[in-house]
Amino acid sequence: MAVATKERAKALRAAPAKVLKADIALPVNQILRGDCIAEMRKLPDASIDMIFADPPYNLQLGGDLARPDGSHVDAVTNDWDKFSSFAAYDKFTREWLVEARRLLKPDGSIWVIGSYHNIFRVGALLQDLGFWILNDIIWRKANPMPNFKGTRFTNAHETLIWASKSEKSKYTFNYRAMKTLNDELQMRSDWVLPICSGPERLRRNGTKAHPTQKPEALLYRVMLATTNKGDVVLDPFFGTGTTGAVAKRLGRNWIGCEREDDYIEVANERIELALPLDESALTTMQSKRSAPKVAFGALVESGYLAPGTRLTAKKGRFNAVVRADGSLQSEAEIGSIHGLGAKLQGAPSCNGWTFWHVEHEGEVKPIDALRQLYLLAVED
Repeated sequence: MAVATKERAKALRAAPAKVLKADIALPVNQILRGDCIAEMRKLPDASIDMIFADPPYNLQLGGDLARPDGSHVDAVTNDWDKFSSFAAYDKFTREWLVEARRLLKPDGSIWVIGSYHNIFRVGALLQDLGFWILNDIIWRKANPMPNFKGTRFTNAHETLIWASKSEKSKYTFNYRAMKTLNDELQMRSDWVLPICSGPERLRRNGTKAHPTQKPEALLYRVMLATTNKGDVVLDPFFGTGTTGAVAKRLGRNWIGCEREDDYIEVANERIELALPLDESALTTMQSKRSAPKVAFGALVESGYLAPGTRLTAKKGRFNAVVRADGSLQSEAEIGSIHGLGAKLQGAPSCNGWTFWHVEHEGEVKPIDALRQLYLLAVED
């Protein structure tokens, strides 16, 4: 009897907190400063549409890394990536995943990215907690860092796990948008994208602002595939704000958790500069029940052709606007660069790369010129 009374009292004490938590206003488009688990616990149940998590990889590096010429390799040596044991890492991972599951709406989904150091442990815990794995995506880096010691294969990929909250979840998947983004071919689970480099790589005093900054093209594809305009995306490991910047561009709401002041400062500056896309460009192709080296969608994802850009063809006879998923719109007609070009001409086929033109650096050029620039950047 005493045990039952004690349990009832405990339940009554917990009840008001649950009611209050449901009444908390969701702090959208804000960075929550502090430990991610503590900050996630403050958010209301079933309030998030999608979670993108780039947790510490627990790289277990034993000292500094050096190239054959003796120069230093700028690797992940930060305290936030260090755990005393696998057990400690598993405990941390389980705690934030428990909160992630509580926060997701019934039809929400979660993405977790990692390397061979941690992704298998994360995957097992996801399944243990009741998540339903939908895909493992291989992000194959077009320009990976070489293995300087020559003792192992070059680590040229990372793995993303995409999972729904449960087996019965009616999760969002914009299949048609992904097919359009990939030049009318079904999007595969191996994605070839360059690592974050060049102007996109954020720096402070000449050094990387964050050692594992992810390319915006990666988040662009994830968000376009599995969220809709106005959805709320949570990033528990916000870093320098890639998730927030892409969410703002695509008309999604975001929440970030971050404990490092330097990262928060960089992220706020970056998101402030991010420009949201025009409303018409945000509309994507709706789902209905030899490929080029570069898909047209890759140029859109990487910023070579921004959504809303106007293309012309046949000396201005035809015009079209680039949309967020890589489709084109010409008045009421919508299609891929090839399909729309063929339809407008009444032709059986069309090479959209040479048919469509865009103004670039003061000259009107076929969009194939931008494809060549993209290829050069990837090869560098």
